[in-house]
Amino acid sequence: MLRGMYTAVAGMITQQRKHDTITNNISNINTPGFKQGSAVSRSFPEVLISAMDPGTSQPVKRLGLINTGVLAEEDLSIYLQGDLQETGNSLDVALVSNILRDVNGNNLPPFDKSGKYVSPEGEKTFQPQAFLTVENEAGERRYSRNGKLTVNENAELVTPEGYRVLGVDGQPITLQDANGQPIGNVKILASGQLLDAVNGLPLTDDAGAAKALLISRVENPNRMVREGNGVYRVNEEDEDGVTQAVMDEQVQLHQGYLERSNVDPTQSVVDMMAAARAYEANQKLVQFYDKSLEKAVNEVGRV
Repeated sequence: MLRGMYTAVAGMITQQRKHDTITNNISNINTPGFKQGSAVSRSFPEVLISAMDPGTSQPVKRLGLINTGVLAEEDLSIYLQGDLQETGNSLDVALVSNILRDVNGNNLPPFDKSGKYVSPEGEKTFQPQAFLTVENEAGERRYSRNGKLTVNENAELVTPEGYRVLGVDGQPITLQDANGQPIGNVKILASGQLLDAVNGLPLTDDAGAAKALLISRVENPNRMVREGNGVYRVNEEDEDGVTQAVMDEQVQLHQGYLERSNVDPTQSVVDMMAAARAYEANQKLVQFYDKSLEKAVNEVGRV
């Protein structure tokens, strides 16, 4: 009897986590570059049950397999390209990524709409994705698709959360001319290079190299860890899978646009209702087992 209660409770916990994931998606519908999450569930390993001989406590007959519940294993991000929304703000950039070739220029296998390819042998391959490269206060690299950029008091290009945007030289980008004066109007090319919108000259660093946004290519984005605020990090063991993206027709920046979130509000509401109903069904099972245990303790014992 308790086995059934444990299974129902595990189902309640799983549906609660699914509900939390969906509500987080809905709350970020208007967050630029947000990628919706999807809670992945799997069952606990099946166990073999047998009838026991009361006298010897040894199994005398195999009854079969039984599943002991389900759990929400992980929360995967879905990296579908979001729609572009024109803002007219010169510091807004939308990153469009549809990488179909590997780093050597060879064609990758055809991916489905979720960015995944499953070979006939069952091997999964995920589509690489491109990200803006930013830096937190500790100087650690992070990755984001939120292109709503601003300039801080140090003339540094930053995200809404204050992460500094990095250039191809690995240093934070500053919008200053050769004399160190702030530049109020900048042009960002599709390749990420920065120009002075007034005279059309490239912005350069102290070494005279042209400034450009560092766009990183992540080979397996599902290995990234979501930190919140649309920011991701890469584990140390996966850093070899992060390289500088080649800015061509497959990876481009669009100035004056923002990438909208890829959350489907209609489907999210449907999924949220389904999770709530599944939670309620498991809750009723727990109440049933509770009443059965109450009767076994308070009534059967008196008989």
